[in-house]
Amino acid sequence: MEHITKDNQRTIQSTARHTTGGRAVRPRTAGPERILTTRVGLQLPARLTYDRWEKAGQRIFQIADSSAWCLGDWLVYGQEQYADRYQAGAEAAGLDYQTLRNYAWVARHFELGRRREALSFGHHAEVASLPPAEADVWLDRAEQHSWSRNQLRATLRESRQGNRAATPARDHIPRISASGDRVELWREAASKAERDFEDWIVAALDRAAAHELDH
Repeated sequence: MEHITKDNQRTIQSTARHTTGGRAVRPRTAGPERILTTRVGLQLPARLTYDRWEKAGQRIFQIADSSAWCLGDWLVYGQEQYADRYQAGAEAAGLDYQTLRNYAWVARHFELGRRREALSFGHHAEVASLPPAEADVWLDRAEQHSWSRNQLRATLRESRQGNRAATPARDHIPRISASGDRVELWREAASKAERDFEDWIVAALDRAAAHELDH
């Protein structure tokens, strides 16, 4: 795939000629199976083989997945270097701060050497709240068995449920009293993240604790 900006796009679509060494040269046009990316979407050819289409989807996913890591690292750097200005920088870049915080929380828990190229950012997010050694074990299993993010999540949930049955004595947080609207909002967020409500609450508390302890 080739990336072009709006200005480049207009240049490609233009019929104006340019001269090089006295010869008229037409602007380069896309080949029959070339996929062009623009700021607002893809330009797909009229005919595209299945293999090319499939590979394009894989490439797009890789770009989207790596952007989560990059944005997380970017915010972590800003938090460490510009503690009084990084939020303004995120807003100036037009980025949603809460989403960035989630990315940064995962990035902070996995230094580059522990990140698995064969696994998605989402896989890492599922185990980010675990102790590093335990998280690495789960990532090893996910990589070895080619688990999807959902398969990793389901296996983690089964493991936690088994641990609860085996070790019933656990610490409990105080009962929280909240309005129905707030609880519904939390449930909606857990559903959007495709997580069990209790697991989502624990992960949210972990993120909040990590954020407070970092400052």
